[in-house]
Amino acid sequence: MKGIIWFRRDLRTIDNPALHEAYSKGVREAIYIATPKQWEQHKLSPLQADFIERHVNHLNHELHSLGIKLACLEATDYSDQTRQICHYCHSQGIEVIYLNQELELNECLRDKCVGENGFRTISHQCDTVAPLGSVLNKQGSMFKVFTPFKKAWLTYVQANGIQVSPSPQQDSNARHSNLESSNYCQFKYQKADSTNWPLIDTVIDQVIPQFFTNKLADYKTHRDFPAIKGTSGLSPYLAIGALSPRWLVHLLIQRSPEVLYDTNRPDFSWLNELIWRDFYKHLLFHHPTLIKGRGFNPKYDQLNWLNDKQDFQAWCEGTTGYPLVDAAMSQLLKTGWMHNRLRMVVASFLTKHLLVDWRWGEAFFMQHLIDGDFSANNGGWQWAASTGCDAQPYFRIFNPITQSEKFDPQGDFIRKFIPELRSVPDKYIHFPHQYLQENDLGNSYPPPIVEHKFARARAIEFYQK
Repeated sequence: MKGIIWFRRDLRTIDNPALHEAYSKGVREAIYIATPKQWEQHKLSPLQADFIERHVNHLNHELHSLGIKLACLEATDYSDQTRQICHYCHSQGIEVIYLNQELELNECLRDKCVGENGFRTISHQCDTVAPLGSVLNKQGSMFKVFTPFKKAWLTYVQANGIQVSPSPQQDSNARHSNLESSNYCQFKYQKADSTNWPLIDTVIDQVIPQFFTNKLADYKTHRDFPAIKGTSGLSPYLAIGALSPRWLVHLLIQRSPEVLYDTNRPDFSWLNELIWRDFYKHLLFHHPTLIKGRGFNPKYDQLNWLNDKQDFQAWCEGTTGYPLVDAAMSQLLKTGWMHNRLRMVVASFLTKHLLVDWRWGEAFFMQHLIDGDFSANNGGWQWAASTGCDAQPYFRIFNPITQSEKFDPQGDFIRKFIPELRSVPDKYIHFPHQYLQENDLGNSYPPPIVEHKFARARAIEFYQK
């Protein structure tokens, strides 16, 4: 039976099980179908759209060297995407579609619909390290707390290892064949230049080795300080499937086999972040209604958020009067990325200080992040808002000033993204309003939109009700 490989959020040749199986069975056709209308509904950022487009074209080049022709089509939404792939496969005499699963509800319904149109779909999992449904508590259910999930995850991986699909070997005749490369894929969607983020081949050849060699040993101590480039920077590639989480963990275990057994090792802190990523993916698998904007903890569904539009606008623009919050939002707006520690700080500020619905922040992040990923973004926002699985208690409210003093002690990150505060001494940089007034600089930076002690007391009362 003639087959085709359907690429979605798995834009890679390394550890791509659908590609591996299809290629081993002689399949040399592939397809990618862009869905601009659906992307708009899902708040896909222009930066990530450009990033995906670049990697689709990079994948096209890789597939060409393997003798695989990639057809790039465009649909409006998932219903049209279903019609398009069915029409294409009918016209080409294709009966089998190889694909890697996507978790979200609409995506699952789309794949089911394709199968119901008479095609055989052979699906694989490749976006988590531990297979979905493999890490369960003693009652056979999904964990509701991260730490026991992590322990069970480690037990599973220790017992089963990491299953990485072999990469297809280059077709020796491909260079001399008459195979024509597909046309350049160009999305009809608003895009922003993503070239500050290199393509995946550079990441594999340079970024990952350098991270392992130069940063991993200090990751535990450096990862919370936004002025230090101490993180891996791999989240955008994981989000679009250009990089495999299983392959990354496989590399780490090859380098440090003890990392699975010693959670005090510095490099375990990085592995722990990948386990958190798995945790949110598994959570979505077991609780698909999260995609509908519901809180994991239903008792908080009736929270009467203040949702002051002016406060929300100030947060979006980075004009709250709290330097670390504003610098973080400036980083997001200017680069399309935000340091993980700062994501927690600004999310806590929006939901606890301003009492704005976490869904507003969740959507804003997706509209701007190059590494926007539903499960991680939703999990992080519900964690901050105390509505989610293993969320921080509602009475734990980050103080943006002490967070600034602890994680940006000299104000280096603040000064980088808030130029008007560059001349403020370290002693005042974390809350500079008195200094600015005493030096006739009061108009150079906005006043705080809410007082911390008042906001904290108000938030606790709000949640207690």
